[in-house]
Amino acid sequence: MTEDEKLALNYHIYTCKSSDSPYLRNMMIEKGWISTDPKIAHFLSNGYEEFELNIARRIMNEFSKKVFFNNCPKCDKLARTPYAKQCRYCGYSWHHLIVAHFKINSVFQVTGRKLFFIGQIIDGKIKEGQQMDLRIWGLDKKLKIESIELALKRQDKQAWEDIALGTSELTEEEKQALQKSGNFPKTIDIIESDL
Repeated sequence: MTEDEKLALNYHIYTCKSSDSPYLRNMMIEKGWISTDPKIAHFLSNGYEEFELNIARRIMNEFSKKVFFNNCPKCDKLARTPYAKQCRYCGYSWHHLIVAHFKINSVFQVTGRKLFFIGQIIDGKIKEGQQMDLRIWGLDKKLKIESIELALKRQDKQAWEDIALGTSELTEEEKQALQKSGNFPKTIDIIESDL
């Protein structure tokens, strides 16, 4: 949400909470919890539901490629949460489609080679040809694992080997965004390639 949208949301919440008490409302205005700026109140001029819809439309227009929808593979309806693996509409469960979980620590690419996701296998078995589901990371992509290598890591006179999953299915812009991000999800799903 933008700063003005956040102020409008606070305006709505605190106005509702103080609707029966002028004293409480004045205190909330003094503390800055309720904005007196008319443009903030204008966000809610068509009602709270329209306000929510306008925010959702704006986000989808500006960031549609970064919004992740966890849809059922069978009926394509929206699951209850981003991590859900069972459809609340048709009852289909897709727990069995996930063969492993992988924790990403970093992303790295040597010139002329694949982009590598470096980390650890949390559970399951990973093979070439499976896919890394990056939707939870804000990329609506399921990337084919083209190679699996070991990555030697050193820090504070300690050395260990991480797993490196290689792919060449990202654009240069997507690669740069991932490499700059550094904000990796806890784990990603590894799924069978026939999905």
